[in-house]
Amino acid sequence: MNQRLLCLALIAATGLAGCGDRMGDLQQYTNEVKARKGGHIEPIPQIKPFEIYTYTDQDVRSPFMPGGETRADLNTAHAGVAGLHPDFNRNHEYLEQFPLDGLKMVGTLTINGTLFGLVRDSDNVLHRVQTGNYMGQNFGRIISITDSDIKLHEMVPDGQGGWSERISDVPLSE
Repeated sequence: MNQRLLCLALIAATGLAGCGDRMGDLQQYTNEVKARKGGHIEPIPQIKPFEIYTYTDQDVRSPFMPGGETRADLNTAHAGVAGLHPDFNRNHEYLEQFPLDGLKMVGTLTINGTLFGLVRDSDNVLHRVQTGNYMGQNFGRIISITDSDIKLHEMVPDGQGGWSERISDVPLSE
């Protein structure tokens, strides 16, 4: 019993010996740093106010359009054209926020005789689409779904204020 008490006393004494003041050098360094004189800080530079420029050349001929029409002529001409253009008033579908190269067809699914395409977006979320749905950033409407690809009818700007059509596809990825 005495040996146990002696052993416990020895362990306690050894443990307490390690609890000495080991922070002396850190405290000394902290005091030295605090005693140093502060350096010079450059003042914040003055920000020059932005000069407002009013663009007044709206009625001048556009250098980017062929012919001698002014921008006002082009705006009124295109505003009255009932040509090809996307429906800007319809509600956009979720997959229209992704570019087509960020969407991957991963398969098909048939439910009650209706063929659906399975598309994975760039966030790695799987979506079920069918003919008539929209996807991609160019107003792409799905016109057909096969086992190997999804075909879309897209409307892209033609660079002259109008729109042109193109057929795109999202192939089955491996």
